[in-house]
Amino acid sequence: MTNATTTKVTTPVIEDRNAWRWGFTPQAEIWNGRLAMIGFSAAILVELFSGQGFLHFWGIL
Repeated sequence: MTNATTTKVTTPVIEDRNAWRWGFTPQAEIWNGRLAMIGFSAAILVELFSGQGFLHFWGIL
């Protein structure tokens, strides 16, 4: 006869860094940074292609 012992192996829960979560979480800060980079890139492209500043392009100044 053999005395077999069973061991329960649990895998660690890995948190998805790209998941959308509400509140002040690291995921929210990552998304905030990504959207800010898109906004800055859009402003730079507007200035490069129009030859005007961002505020002049939109008629604010």
